[in-house]
Amino acid sequence: MFTRRQILTTATVAPTLAAPAILRAQTWFAGYPFALGVTSGDPAPDGFVIWTKLAPRPMEPHGGMPMVPLPVKWEVAGDDRFKTIVASGEATARPELGHSVHVEVTGLQPDRPYWYRFAIGNDQSTRGRARTLPLPAASLSTLKFGVAGCQNYEDGYFTAFRHLAREDDLAFVFHYGDFIYEYQQRTPDYDKDGLPMDQVRHHVGQDCFDLTDYRLRYAQYLSDYDLQAARARHTWFPTFDDHEVENNWVSDFDWKDAPPDMFRLRRQAGMQAWYEYMPVRAALLPRNGIIANAFREARFGDLLSIDFLDTRSFRSDQPCDDGFKTHCAGIDDPKAQVMSPEEESWLVRNLTRRQTKWNCVAQQVMMMSLDRRRSADEKEKIYNLDSWAAYEAPRRRLLAKMRGLDNVVVLTGDEHQNFAGLLESEGKPVAVEFVSTSISSGGDGSDLRAGSDIMVRNNPQLKFLNDQRGYLTCEVTPDAWTTKVRVMDQVSTPGGAISTRATLTVPRGQATLDVA
Repeated sequence: MFTRRQILTTATVAPTLAAPAILRAQTWFAGYPFALGVTSGDPAPDGFVIWTKLAPRPMEPHGGMPMVPLPVKWEVAGDDRFKTIVASGEATARPELGHSVHVEVTGLQPDRPYWYRFAIGNDQSTRGRARTLPLPAASLSTLKFGVAGCQNYEDGYFTAFRHLAREDDLAFVFHYGDFIYEYQQRTPDYDKDGLPMDQVRHHVGQDCFDLTDYRLRYAQYLSDYDLQAARARHTWFPTFDDHEVENNWVSDFDWKDAPPDMFRLRRQAGMQAWYEYMPVRAALLPRNGIIANAFREARFGDLLSIDFLDTRSFRSDQPCDDGFKTHCAGIDDPKAQVMSPEEESWLVRNLTRRQTKWNCVAQQVMMMSLDRRRSADEKEKIYNLDSWAAYEAPRRRLLAKMRGLDNVVVLTGDEHQNFAGLLESEGKPVAVEFVSTSISSGGDGSDLRAGSDIMVRNNPQLKFLNDQRGYLTCEVTPDAWTTKVRVMDQVSTPGGAISTRATLTVPRGQATLDVA
């Protein structure tokens, strides 16, 4: 319940709220205040972040909340029945951050699961499960985790997230971005006969431009219980890609050519909303309209180190006006960058100086430079200019630093397809890249798109290609890295089934890929 001081302060700040109504906290909330669920993220050996957001009416302005700070109690337990409380406290849900709560829990034991929950007044949240990291000096025999992202609400149901929630033995989930899509409701699609057909689901609201727009879009996405299930069940390492702000944005550049000072306002709103809804630490709070240090690392004993990149905030503008195009001079610009100089130096230092058995680069856009032709009529190579293929100087520079390491795996999203292949430097493989498909973006899909045989033939480094929705699971041991491609039979109706489409293995010490 609220203290007398809180009641008096709130009554002073918001005089339209009578004190008797405040005394009965549940009358404040015209709905369940934890309607958007709970989640955890950014774990460390001694703790993690736990998150929730007060939103009794998620689709209304401010989530139906009064514009005052409110106290939220939290508990962390060593068991799922909360018989052994190991940490507890009170956090403030502030209106400036949309009444989101980010608690950085510390003082816990390494490499074990915990359970957590929140409460305000007489209302209690659902419980979530989190896991701490092992100690850096720990010797691990195995580690398993998930990779997911790209979830367009209009394109399909999030059933894959419920299947991901049931992957019981995952240490964490890496979300590579595109948590929301910023578009307003699309016009109808067309079926194979050219007849109009509706979207699977509809976005609420306009194209996202200001903080209110972005908050509404996150609220709509997180009202999906399949997404809530995966967030509550696993600890997340979230990163952002483009649609958290706008399609294909980089640095201060808007693909619709908005003036940079105007676009920075939009980016600021998108980044604040991303922070509000993600289980990340206060160090990632946007400052001056940008998250300057979104890149970070995690270590899993002596087995695996992961570097999580930011490939949007400091990237040079895409050459040749972006898109899928043939080669142009801008692709070879020696001054181009995908990361800031600080981030690139940090990544190279980590890759070349660490002693873990595996190094992982977890990022957003494809690092393989693929020839995108899918038709015999296309005579010249076609490149995706929003990928590393459009930035040859920094791409070659980074791949050169991977030579001789023989333990680097790159994890990527963005493409709405599953890809697996080799990354080469001076014609020799130096790493393996796994590109995870989307949760729903692109609709049901099929095993292969038209022209996939041409694409595989034109790219000998490409070893696997698939066009279904789903996610990846990765199992890492001292001797091998095994990625399972988990795909949905459909996402256009609820209840889709999951299966393993392929099992992809990288032996340690070899930049090769076995496909089964």
